Amino acid sequence: MSWANSLSFLPNPSPLIIITSLLLVIAIPLILHLVIYSTTSDTLPTILLIGPSGAGKTAFATLLERGRPAATHTSQIPFTVEVSLPVKTPVASSRFRTPNDPTWEVTRKLLIQDTPGHGKLRHHAVDIVRKPQNLQGIIFMVDAADLSSDTSEGPRQTAEYLHDVLLQLQKQVTDSKSPKARKEIPLLIAANKLDLFTALPATLVRTKLENEITKVRKSRSEGLLDSGIGAKDLNIDEERNWLGEIGAGRFEFSQLEEFNIQVKILGGNVTGAEGSDVKQWWDWIGGIL
Repeated sequence: MSWANSLSFLPNPSPLIIITSLLLVIAIPLILHLVIYSTTSDTLPTILLIGPSGAGKTAFATLLERGRPAATHTSQIPFTVEVSLPVKTPVASSRFRTPNDPTWEVTRKLLIQDTPGHGKLRHHAVDIVRKPQNLQGIIFMVDAADLSSDTSEGPRQTAEYLHDVLLQLQKQVTDSKSPKARKEIPLLIAANKLDLFTALPATLVRTKLENEITKVRKSRSEGLLDSGIGAKDLNIDEERNWLGEIGAGRFEFSQLEEFNIQVKILGGNVTGAEGSDVKQWWDWIGGIL
Protein backbone atom coordinates (compact mmCIF):
# COMPACT_ATOMS: atom_id res chain seq x y z
CA MET A 1 0.00 0.00 0.00
CA SER A 2 1.40 3.38 -0.98
CA TRP A 3 1.67 6.33 1.42
CA ALA A 4 -0.89 8.17 -0.67
CA ASN A 5 -3.42 5.37 -0.25
CA SER A 6 -2.74 4.97 3.49
CA LEU A 7 -3.39 8.68 4.13
CA SER A 8 -6.27 9.02 1.73
CA PHE A 9 -8.79 8.98 4.58
CA LEU A 10 -7.41 12.16 6.23
CA PRO A 11 -8.98 14.76 3.95
CA ASN A 12 -12.32 13.01 4.39
CA PRO A 13 -12.56 11.93 8.07
CA SER A 14 -15.57 9.95 9.19
CA PRO A 15 -18.37 11.67 11.13
CA LEU A 16 -17.35 9.66 14.22
CA ILE A 17 -13.84 11.15 14.17
CA ILE A 18 -15.23 14.65 13.74
CA ILE A 19 -17.67 14.28 16.66
CA THR A 20 -15.00 12.73 18.89
CA SER A 21 -12.56 15.53 18.13
CA LEU A 22 -15.14 18.22 18.86
CA LEU A 23 -16.06 16.59 22.16
CA LEU A 24 -12.40 16.48 23.19
CA VAL A 25 -11.89 20.14 22.27
CA ILE A 26 -14.85 21.10 24.46
CA ALA A 27 -14.30 18.65 27.32
CA ILE A 28 -10.59 19.12 28.00
CA PRO A 29 -10.81 22.87 28.90
CA LEU A 30 -13.88 22.18 31.04
CA ILE A 31 -12.11 19.41 32.95
CA LEU A 32 -9.05 21.60 33.53
CA HIS A 33 -11.29 24.43 34.72
CA LEU A 34 -13.03 22.14 37.21
CA VAL A 35 -9.76 20.76 38.50
CA ILE A 36 -8.34 24.25 39.08
CA TYR A 37 -11.41 26.04 40.42
CA SER A 38 -13.53 23.45 42.19
CA THR A 39 -12.06 23.29 45.69
CA THR A 40 -14.15 21.27 48.12
CA SER A 41 -14.75 22.06 51.77
CA ASP A 42 -12.46 19.15 52.65
CA THR A 43 -9.44 20.90 51.16
CA LEU A 44 -10.08 24.57 51.91
CA PRO A 45 -7.98 26.05 54.74
CA THR A 46 -10.01 26.68 57.89
CA ILE A 47 -9.86 29.55 60.38
CA LEU A 48 -11.36 28.66 63.76
CA LEU A 49 -13.32 31.53 65.31
CA ILE A 50 -13.61 31.31 69.09
CA GLY A 51 -14.07 33.54 72.13
CA PRO A 52 -16.53 34.32 74.92
CA SER A 53 -20.22 35.01 74.33
CA GLY A 54 -21.01 38.54 73.25
CA ALA A 55 -17.60 39.22 71.71
CA GLY A 56 -19.06 39.53 68.20
CA LYS A 57 -17.92 36.25 66.61
CA THR A 58 -21.08 35.39 64.68
CA ALA A 59 -21.51 38.98 63.48
CA PHE A 60 -17.91 38.86 62.27
CA ALA A 61 -18.48 35.55 60.44
CA THR A 62 -21.55 36.94 58.63
CA LEU A 63 -19.64 40.13 57.81
CA LEU A 64 -16.90 38.10 56.10
CA GLU A 65 -19.45 35.98 54.28
CA ARG A 66 -21.95 38.64 53.15
CA GLY A 67 -20.03 41.90 53.35
CA ARG A 68 -22.22 43.16 56.18
CA PRO A 69 -22.88 41.90 59.73
CA ALA A 70 -26.23 40.25 60.34
CA ALA A 71 -28.38 40.35 63.44
CA THR A 72 -27.27 37.45 65.61
CA HIS A 73 -28.21 35.47 68.69
CA THR A 74 -26.21 33.26 71.03
CA SER A 75 -24.84 30.30 69.07
CA GLN A 76 -25.65 26.79 70.29
CA ILE A 77 -23.67 24.75 67.78
CA PRO A 78 -20.66 25.42 65.52
CA PHE A 79 -21.33 26.54 61.96
CA THR A 80 -19.09 27.10 58.97
CA VAL A 81 -19.18 29.66 56.15
CA GLU A 82 -17.08 29.87 53.00
CA VAL A 83 -15.53 33.27 52.31
CA SER A 84 -13.11 34.87 49.88
CA LEU A 85 -10.49 37.45 50.73
CA PRO A 86 -11.07 40.98 49.44
CA VAL A 87 -9.26 41.73 46.19
CA LYS A 88 -6.91 44.22 47.87
CA THR A 89 -5.91 41.82 50.66
CA PRO A 90 -2.58 40.14 49.82
CA VAL A 91 -2.19 36.38 50.27
CA ALA A 92 1.19 35.15 51.47
CA SER A 93 1.18 32.03 49.27
CA SER A 94 0.15 34.06 46.19
CA ARG A 95 2.64 36.90 46.36
CA PHE A 96 4.15 35.82 43.03
CA ARG A 97 0.79 35.21 41.34
CA THR A 98 -1.25 37.71 39.32
CA PRO A 99 -5.06 37.92 38.93
CA ASN A 100 -4.59 36.34 35.49
CA ASP A 101 -3.19 33.19 37.09
CA PRO A 102 -5.98 30.54 37.13
CA THR A 103 -5.00 29.51 40.68
CA TRP A 104 -5.14 33.08 42.04
CA GLU A 105 -8.84 32.96 42.89
CA VAL A 106 -8.61 29.51 44.53
CA THR A 107 -5.92 30.61 46.99
CA ARG A 108 -8.24 33.36 48.29
CA LYS A 109 -10.97 30.98 49.46
CA LEU A 110 -11.23 29.70 53.01
CA LEU A 111 -13.66 28.47 55.65
CA ILE A 112 -14.56 30.37 58.82
CA GLN A 113 -15.74 27.99 61.55
CA ASP A 114 -17.67 29.81 64.27
CA THR A 115 -18.10 28.15 67.67
CA PRO A 116 -20.35 28.85 70.68
CA GLY A 117 -18.82 31.01 73.40
CA HIS A 118 -20.95 29.85 76.32
CA GLY A 119 -18.91 28.15 79.04
CA LYS A 120 -20.79 24.85 78.74
CA LEU A 121 -20.35 24.72 74.97
CA ARG A 122 -16.68 25.64 74.65
CA HIS A 123 -15.72 21.99 74.35
CA HIS A 124 -16.60 22.27 70.65
CA ALA A 125 -13.68 24.65 70.10
CA VAL A 126 -11.26 22.64 72.23
CA ASP A 127 -12.15 19.45 70.33
CA ILE A 128 -11.39 21.15 67.02
CA VAL A 129 -8.06 22.44 68.33
CA ARG A 130 -7.23 18.96 69.63
CA LYS A 131 -8.00 17.30 66.29
CA PRO A 132 -7.49 19.97 63.63
CA GLN A 133 -8.45 19.30 60.02
CA ASN A 134 -7.00 21.81 57.56
CA LEU A 135 -6.81 24.24 60.50
CA GLN A 136 -4.72 27.18 59.31
CA GLY A 137 -5.17 29.56 62.23
CA ILE A 138 -7.30 30.59 65.19
CA ILE A 139 -9.04 33.90 65.83
CA PHE A 140 -9.88 34.46 69.49
CA MET A 141 -12.30 37.39 69.57
CA VAL A 142 -12.65 39.50 72.71
CA ASP A 143 -14.82 42.44 73.71
CA ALA A 144 -12.26 45.20 74.31
CA ALA A 145 -14.86 47.29 76.13
CA ASP A 146 -15.72 44.47 78.52
CA LEU A 147 -12.03 43.92 79.30
CA SER A 148 -11.77 47.46 80.63
CA SER A 149 -14.02 46.56 83.57
CA ASP A 150 -12.41 45.76 86.92
CA THR A 151 -15.66 44.66 88.54
CA SER A 152 -17.29 42.25 86.06
CA GLU A 153 -16.44 38.58 85.61
CA GLY A 154 -15.82 39.12 81.90
CA PRO A 155 -12.03 39.59 81.97
CA ARG A 156 -11.46 36.54 84.19
CA GLN A 157 -13.74 34.28 82.13
CA THR A 158 -12.13 35.47 78.90
CA ALA A 159 -8.66 34.78 80.32
CA GLU A 160 -9.67 31.30 81.48
CA TYR A 161 -10.98 30.39 78.03
CA LEU A 162 -7.90 31.76 76.29
CA HIS A 163 -5.63 30.00 78.81
CA ASP A 164 -7.25 26.64 78.08
CA VAL A 165 -6.97 27.05 74.30
CA LEU A 166 -3.32 28.11 74.47
CA LEU A 167 -2.53 25.28 76.88
CA GLN A 168 -4.07 22.77 74.48
CA LEU A 169 -1.88 24.10 71.66
CA GLN A 170 1.15 23.90 73.94
CA LYS A 171 0.36 20.31 74.95
CA GLN A 172 0.13 19.27 71.33
CA VAL A 173 3.75 20.37 70.97
CA THR A 174 5.11 19.00 74.26
CA ASP A 175 3.23 15.68 74.00
CA SER A 176 4.32 15.10 70.41
CA LYS A 177 7.07 12.51 69.92
CA SER A 178 8.50 14.53 67.06
CA PRO A 179 9.03 18.32 67.39
CA LYS A 180 8.07 18.67 63.73
CA ALA A 181 4.97 16.51 63.96
CA ARG A 182 2.69 19.48 64.62
CA LYS A 183 2.68 22.47 62.33
CA GLU A 184 2.49 25.97 63.69
CA ILE A 185 -1.05 27.23 64.25
CA PRO A 186 -0.94 31.03 64.60
CA LEU A 187 -3.47 32.71 66.88
CA LEU A 188 -4.93 36.18 66.51
CA ILE A 189 -6.56 37.92 69.45
CA ALA A 190 -9.08 40.17 67.71
CA ALA A 191 -9.86 43.08 70.04
CA ASN A 192 -13.39 43.93 68.90
CA LYS A 193 -15.56 47.01 69.59
CA LEU A 194 -12.70 49.52 69.50
CA ASP A 195 -15.22 52.07 68.26
CA LEU A 196 -16.60 52.28 71.81
CA PHE A 197 -15.24 54.95 74.12
CA THR A 198 -14.64 52.48 76.97
CA ALA A 199 -12.73 49.95 74.85
CA LEU A 200 -9.10 49.19 75.62
CA PRO A 201 -6.62 49.70 72.76
CA ALA A 202 -4.82 46.60 71.49
CA THR A 203 -1.67 47.25 73.55
CA LEU A 204 -3.67 47.43 76.79
CA VAL A 205 -5.70 44.37 75.78
CA ARG A 206 -2.40 42.47 75.69
CA THR A 207 -1.41 43.69 79.16
CA LYS A 208 -4.86 42.98 80.61
CA LEU A 209 -4.99 39.44 79.27
CA GLU A 210 -1.43 38.67 80.36
CA ASN A 211 -2.27 39.84 83.89
CA GLU A 212 -5.49 37.84 84.01
CA ILE A 213 -3.85 34.69 82.63
CA THR A 214 -1.13 35.07 85.28
CA LYS A 215 -3.90 34.90 87.93
CA VAL A 216 -5.47 31.86 86.23
CA ARG A 217 -2.12 30.10 86.06
CA LYS A 218 -1.47 30.76 89.75
CA SER A 219 -4.91 29.59 90.88
CA ARG A 220 -4.65 26.40 88.80
CA SER A 221 -1.22 25.67 90.32
CA GLU A 222 -2.54 26.21 93.86
CA GLY A 223 -5.44 23.90 93.04
CA LEU A 224 -2.99 21.11 92.27
CA LEU A 225 -1.20 21.72 95.58
CA ASP A 226 -4.49 21.36 97.44
CA SER A 227 -5.48 18.19 95.58
CA GLY A 228 -3.31 15.96 97.79
CA ILE A 229 -1.50 14.06 95.00
CA GLY A 230 2.07 12.87 95.53
CA ALA A 231 5.00 15.23 95.12
CA LYS A 232 6.43 13.32 92.16
CA ASP A 233 3.13 13.23 90.30
CA LEU A 234 2.53 16.86 91.26
CA ASN A 235 5.74 18.02 89.59
CA ILE A 236 4.95 16.13 86.39
CA ASP A 237 1.31 17.24 86.25
CA GLU A 238 2.07 20.84 87.19
CA GLU A 239 4.73 21.13 84.50
CA ARG A 240 2.42 19.69 81.85
CA ASN A 241 -0.43 22.03 82.81
CA TRP A 242 1.71 25.14 83.24
CA LEU A 243 1.18 27.59 80.40
CA GLY A 244 4.33 29.29 79.14
CA GLU A 245 7.72 29.43 80.84
CA ILE A 246 7.98 27.05 83.79
CA GLY A 247 8.32 28.91 87.07
CA ALA A 248 7.84 32.37 85.59
CA GLY A 249 5.99 34.66 87.98
CA ARG A 250 4.20 36.65 85.27
CA PHE A 251 2.76 35.23 82.08
CA GLU A 252 3.59 36.86 78.74
CA PHE A 253 2.50 35.77 75.29
CA SER A 254 6.13 35.85 74.16
CA GLN A 255 6.77 32.79 76.37
CA LEU A 256 4.75 30.70 73.92
CA GLU A 257 7.22 31.26 71.09
CA GLU A 258 9.29 28.45 72.61
CA PHE A 259 6.41 26.13 71.68
CA ASN A 260 6.08 27.57 68.17
CA ILE A 261 2.85 29.38 69.11
CA GLN A 262 2.67 32.85 67.57
CA VAL A 263 0.13 35.19 69.18
CA LYS A 264 -0.77 38.55 67.68
CA ILE A 265 -3.24 41.15 68.97
CA LEU A 266 -4.99 43.50 66.54
CA GLY A 267 -7.91 45.84 67.06
CA GLY A 268 -11.01 46.55 65.01
CA ASN A 269 -14.79 46.65 65.14
CA VAL A 270 -17.41 44.53 63.41
CA THR A 271 -20.18 47.11 63.78
CA GLY A 272 -20.22 50.82 64.53
CA ALA A 273 -21.72 54.16 63.67
CA GLU A 274 -19.19 54.59 60.87
CA GLY A 275 -19.35 51.00 59.69
CA SER A 276 -17.01 48.06 60.14
CA ASP A 277 -13.24 48.22 60.41
CA VAL A 278 -11.75 44.73 60.05
CA LYS A 279 -8.93 45.40 57.58
CA GLN A 280 -6.18 44.37 60.02
CA TRP A 281 -7.93 41.06 60.64
CA TRP A 282 -8.31 40.42 56.91
CA ASP A 283 -4.61 41.19 56.42
CA TRP A 284 -3.68 38.74 59.19
CA ILE A 285 -5.75 36.01 57.55
CA GLY A 286 -4.13 36.69 54.17
CA GLY A 287 -0.71 36.55 55.81
CA ILE A 288 -1.18 32.97 57.05
CA LEU A 289 -2.77 31.51 53.89
